[in-house]
Formats: sequence, C-alpha cells, structure tokens
Amino acid sequence: MKRILLFLATNLAILVLLSIVLRLLGVDSILDERGSDLDLGKLLVFSAVIGFTGSFFSLAISKWSAKRMMGVRVITQPSTATESWLVNTVRQQAQVAGIGMPEVGIFESPEPNAFATGARRDAALVAVSTGLLQGMSQREAEAVLAHEVSHVANGDMVTLTLIQGVVNTFVVFLSRVVGHTVDRVVFKTEEGHGPAFLITTIVAQVVLGLFASMIVMWFSRQREFRADAGGARLAGREQMVAALERLRQRHAGPLPERMAAFGISGNRAEGIKRLFMTHPPLEERIAALRNSTG
Repeated sequence: MKRILLFLATNLAILVLLSIVLRLLGVDSILDERGSDLDLGKLLVFSAVIGFTGSFFSLAISKWSAKRMMGVRVITQPSTATESWLVNTVRQQAQVAGIGMPEVGIFESPEPNAFATGARRDAALVAVSTGLLQGMSQREAEAVLAHEVSHVANGDMVTLTLIQGVVNTFVVFLSRVVGHTVDRVVFKTEEGHGPAFLITTIVAQVVLGLFASMIVMWFSRQREFRADAGGARLAGREQMVAALERLRQRHAGPLPERMAAFGISGNRAEGIKRLFMTHPPLEERIAALRNSTG
C-alpha cells in the first residue's frame, strides 16, 4: 500500500538524518557519562524523542506527500456524474462512520486501487485510481470506499504512528548500545566515541529498522481485516466480498514488484516475504468476511 511505504520510508529517512545531525552537533555526548559508559536512562529518553519525532512528522506530512507522490487531483467541484457520485458516496459514508468529510481525489493508475490517509479523522484524504472507477461497478467501488472510510474512522494512521514511535524508540536505543559496545570492545575506544560508533550505530539502525518494519507490517495486515469488517457494515457484507473478489480476479497474476506492496489487494507471498506484506492475501480476507457473524 502506497501510504504505508511512504510513511515508513519518510520515517526511516528522518530517523537516520536526525541521528547524523545530532551526532555531528555533539548531542550524543550527553549519553556518554564521564566519557566511559552509556547513561541508559538518558539514552532511553533521547531515543523516545527521536523515535516519536520521526513517526509524528511522517504522520503530519502523510496527506501532503501522498498527494504529490501519487499525483492526486482533489475534487473541489465535481465536473462529471462520476465525480459527483464519488463525493456524495464518501460524504454519506463519513456521516454514518461519524467522521468529518474527507477530501476526495482521483489519481491516474490502470490498477484498481484506493487509499486513505491523514493526521486526523476529521481531515483525511480518500483517493481512488482511474482504474478502479473504470474497472469496477458502482456497488463494488462503493465497498472499496467504505473500506477506506473505515480506515479513517478506526484511526489507523494515528495507531500506526504510535506503534512506529515505540519501535523507533527501541531501534534508536539498541543501535546505540550496539555501536557503543563495538566501539569499546572491538576498537578499544576508552573515552568518548570514535568513528566506529557512528558507523556501527547507523548500520545497526537500518538493520534493526527492517526487523521493526515486520511489526508495523503485521499491524497493517490486521487492520485490513478490521477495515474490511467496517466496509461490510457501511456497504453490506456481500458488496464487500464482491469488491474483494473483483480485485482477486484482476490480480490473478502477480503484480510487478514495484506495485506489489502498493495495491489495495497486495500479492500472495510465502515464507519470509509474508512478514513484509502490508495486506493479507485476498483469499484470507474474503474467507474472514464470509465466516464473520457480525
């Protein structure tokens, strides 16, 4: 899903940049008590500040970055019957879901796709692809919109931000512990920190960041089930199932690698690749809806 990867990429870039800048400015020195050992209490506070700064900044610019990266044209005044239907459908669903009216937009893509993003439930963005409008019936498209509105109503982006902030904190904390250990044990630095600390810390931060991403991706997969259930409540279970079936038919073959994690449906993956999937396989989502009793 594009919004997830944009969020993660922005977050990781901010994390690395903050670490380098703070190191160059000497802020890391507050963690090196008496020039010989880490102050773990100060390190944890320091890590939390960096970790949550990265995730909350990513959230703050999520709507802005999604619009520009995806080329979203926001509908300010509907000019066609399709645009009018799109805006009115989102408005009705938002009212039922109890959220403010999101911005509604369209982006060019032959794939049936949609996303919702934004820092606040009452100021979100819901966007659909031209491929979705052209390749799905209105009832199917309505269910996809209901799925995205449910993401907003569930506060998924905020929850993602908090989870990302927590894992960021431990990534920053552990990477500095690793860097400190390597600097002392391997390179025998006795006072302060040498170049090995900075290099090892950055490498450890990137590696640990990949493992942390598995946690975020797991949450992403779980929230797809919740959004499907919310979409079923807003548009009807059979419509939601029909929309997922349509997506499964359209994506019967594998998507190109660059699109695999971006699509609303995602691709089937096995083994370790499954740990980095933003979406569960469509077959599992359809089965979950059909077996639900709510």
